[in-house]
Amino acid sequence: MRRSKIVNTSFSDAQKLVRFDMNKKVKKQRRILTPLAWGLSFPETMQRKLKITKIDMDSVKKKPYLLLCNHNSFYDFRVATRAIFPRRATYVVTVDGFINREWIMREVGCYGKRKFINDIGLIKQLKRSVHDLKHVAILYPEARYSLVGTNHVLPESLGKLVKFLKVPVVTLICHGNHLSSPVWNLKFRKVRTEAVMTHLIKEEDIENLSVEEINKRINDAFVYDDYKWQKDNNILIKEKFRAEGLEKVLYNGNWHHFRMQCL
Repeated sequence: MRRSKIVNTSFSDAQKLVRFDMNKKVKKQRRILTPLAWGLSFPETMQRKLKITKIDMDSVKKKPYLLLCNHNSFYDFRVATRAIFPRRATYVVTVDGFINREWIMREVGCYGKRKFINDIGLIKQLKRSVHDLKHVAILYPEARYSLVGTNHVLPESLGKLVKFLKVPVVTLICHGNHLSSPVWNLKFRKVRTEAVMTHLIKEEDIENLSVEEINKRINDAFVYDDYKWQKDNNILIKEKFRAEGLEKVLYNGNWHHFRMQCL
């Protein structure tokens, strides 16, 4: 938000503002908008030479399932749209992502989540998505863009969520997205990308697996390192601007290291 748009107001006036409706039910993505999503996703994924490897996905082609994706850039949404093609999905999006575009966000199947708080409403929305709408429910459990192209700690509540929903769990792990447009420098780099889509937990196995076992499977699947992937695949990034903004990551990393030493 620009500072020019920030205004001072009284507490009483602030109380009168229309609040974001967290309880508004998620609805199916409008069919008329689905081709638009494809039109935005396919050209960009083709430009970045996306290769998707699908493992044991035939058994869930027509079933609703929970799709857990790693999160490196906005490009991840394009990859997910192409990976589930031709199916539609619902998406968990932070509330700030609805600013100035709430109508279109809701029409394409998005529902809001406030950051860093427990939210029983989110569980209800996910349940409605997979059980009532019979959609694919897309969730980014890392809850933030990766700053350095590696995985982040996942919430232990994931296993409980899987047990509650009782639908298959699929993971979509992308490689190269961080290298192509890292959050600290969004300029496009000519880097091919890959994604592995895996039917990780079958519906009939959920009852027999413990929460800890489910969490272990998901955590093991979410181990990734874009720079290791780059080295293993001998990928060269030649753009002259490739290090611009790197000081932001180095500064945050040094501050985190200093803070941990003080604890």
